[in-house]
Amino acid sequence: MDAAKTLTLPADWRDFFALTKPRVMTLVIFTGLCGLLAAPGEIHPVLGFTAILCIAVGAGGAAALNQWWEADIDAGMKRTRERPLPAGRMDRESARDFGFALAGASVMVMGLANGWLAATILAVSIFYYAWIYTVWLKPRTPQNIVIGGGAGAFPPLIGWVAVTGHVTLMPVLLFLIIFFWTPPHFWALALFVQTDYAKVGIPMMPVVAGEKSTRRQILAYAVFLLPLTLVPWFIGGTGLVYGLSALVLGLVFVALSVRVGLRTSVPDDGMKPEKRLFGYSVLYLFVLFAMLVADRIATVQGWQA
Repeated sequence: MDAAKTLTLPADWRDFFALTKPRVMTLVIFTGLCGLLAAPGEIHPVLGFTAILCIAVGAGGAAALNQWWEADIDAGMKRTRERPLPAGRMDRESARDFGFALAGASVMVMGLANGWLAATILAVSIFYYAWIYTVWLKPRTPQNIVIGGGAGAFPPLIGWVAVTGHVTLMPVLLFLIIFFWTPPHFWALALFVQTDYAKVGIPMMPVVAGEKSTRRQILAYAVFLLPLTLVPWFIGGTGLVYGLSALVLGLVFVALSVRVGLRTSVPDDGMKPEKRLFGYSVLYLFVLFAMLVADRIATVQGWQA
């Protein structure tokens, strides 16, 4: 019997909240907020709060739709089998309706409060994650994370557009930074949970191409990411605060990736370098975008040229 359809307990608010993937949403909200705060110009605090709320709700809706579609897959993976659907605390129709309601409401409110360009980009981001990544890419190609990385790269672009009303090079660069950060971040995780993906037939890179190829690609992406993060500084979009921070953070990212990328065998160490890289990659993105905002504040206050 389908584990995701075997109801054992009634769902409560905590199960609906869990559908939004709150830990993932934290990073989405933060990068969206940083895009909003780093953008040139001003926005009324109420409208700014509304924009970030819509980004969060939209991301939550996309996550709920992801779990609705992947309920059977989640049931077969140790990492996800305690989610509300595979654990039998919620029926799939409720998760689906909840996801569509959040997605639709977020786009409508964003359009009315912050403009339809920001709302359109938000709608694209939801569709990208819920359909292009979840339904199409993830079960079909080991490049799922590479192409699907765009889904998580939209928040700073949306935040920026909510303030300025248009798309320029800087928010596109912020999008690209997250886009190219995603593969080494997620493949580091995939290396030490690859048996789960193999079990349910998801063609993640370590499962299809093997560990050696995945490790080399992690290193290649990390090396490429370093100069990419410095482009905003080179073009004059940021100042010294961001530039030096990006350089130092990127060098550490590369150093940790070297330990992962050049390993030819994995001793009985619990994959500590891989887990260390995964943990640092989350911290890296938080600090990098925080420094983007700090740089903007320093420039506005006249603390740097």
